[in-house]
Amino acid sequence: MGISGDGTVTVEVRDAPGRRSAHRRLPETGWSKVPEVTALFWIVKILTTGMGETASDYLGRALGPIPAGCVGLTGFLVLLTMQFRATRYRPWIYWSAIVMVSVFGTMAADVFHVVAGIPYAVSAVAFSAVLAAVLFAWNASERTLSIHSIRTRRRETFYWATVLATFALGTAVGDLTAGTLHLGYLASGLLFAAAIAVPALAGGLGRLNEVFAFWAAYILTRPLGASFADWMGAPVAHGGRGWGTGPVTAALLVPILVLIGYLAVSRRDTPREQRPVAAGR
Repeated sequence: MGISGDGTVTVEVRDAPGRRSAHRRLPETGWSKVPEVTALFWIVKILTTGMGETASDYLGRALGPIPAGCVGLTGFLVLLTMQFRATRYRPWIYWSAIVMVSVFGTMAADVFHVVAGIPYAVSAVAFSAVLAAVLFAWNASERTLSIHSIRTRRRETFYWATVLATFALGTAVGDLTAGTLHLGYLASGLLFAAAIAVPALAGGLGRLNEVFAFWAAYILTRPLGASFADWMGAPVAHGGRGWGTGPVTAALLVPILVLIGYLAVSRRDTPREQRPVAAGR
């Protein structure tokens, strides 16, 4: 028996001893390639959003918008290809892909404002429409938006399209509150910290649909992490601490690597069906 890339299972049937029949493809699903949602999931997610924001800004200033965009796009495509080719959840591949989606999603949102001159309010509405369209198509096709059901190639494609849209939207919304609405980075971060507590508490208390609560919190992690990262890296004249986007990126990368290494070794966020069975059980 083997699992193909599209999530179907190939079973070799023996009609008689020593004789093999044709392979039969059953409409079963494959292994999940996304982690279990734990407290560490949210911690790493928020750290990657902050690092993606400052890394994008650093690359843009160091290389220029076009070369930086090429670097971001290349990294995004390479890591996403590795994620799609994986047969099960691999912490290093999955979270590296998330990091590159964060970097590239930030660049995509910034291009609309910096290069095309589109106001953040307009791009926020546009990315909201894109996200809504992806979620609508996903639900219409699969009848579920639960990340626990992502066991086929099509659902995985919808998942990563949604993730990319949330990063672009979160970047636009974070810059909208900090810049256009003049709240500043710190106030924006505190605003999103309060906002993310609503779906977290409501979902935990059973007052909000679990799937809706997850995606609401997931969307808010982007402007939350990015606002605090911008606050640390931006110049004092722009309302930041002036630590620099390069140093902040490096500082955020350290705990990300440590936590991913821990998850890879401990398998704390590995889907249950992929964990080894303890001896004697």
